[in-house]
Amino acid sequence: MEKKIPIRNLLARNLRDHRRRCGFSQEKLAEKAGISTQYLSMIEIARKFPASDVLEKLADAMNIKVYELFLIDYSPREELELLRKDIINEMKQTFGDIIEQTLQYASK
Repeated sequence: MEKKIPIRNLLARNLRDHRRRCGFSQEKLAEKAGISTQYLSMIEIARKFPASDVLEKLADAMNIKVYELFLIDYSPREELELLRKDIINEMKQTFGDIIEQTLQYASK
């Protein structure tokens, strides 16, 4: 089951989760990143989307990579469902090509 999460919401959730894991208050993270607490709060509730330099400052302050702010965590069940879909699509592509080639050869 593919998740469709708006990027602002994904960033908001991950930023808040990483901040909490680091044991930072909004005030502490904002101070370390050189932004206002109000701006950080707006990012964490998905009302604002920061520029790349702010993303870098936030990630640096939490000692993580910027891309980690955009990762989607899937449950094991969701991982299996995604894998199942990928396998089915690969099989359709592979066998579809074989069937098409066989039919083309047979029609000659």
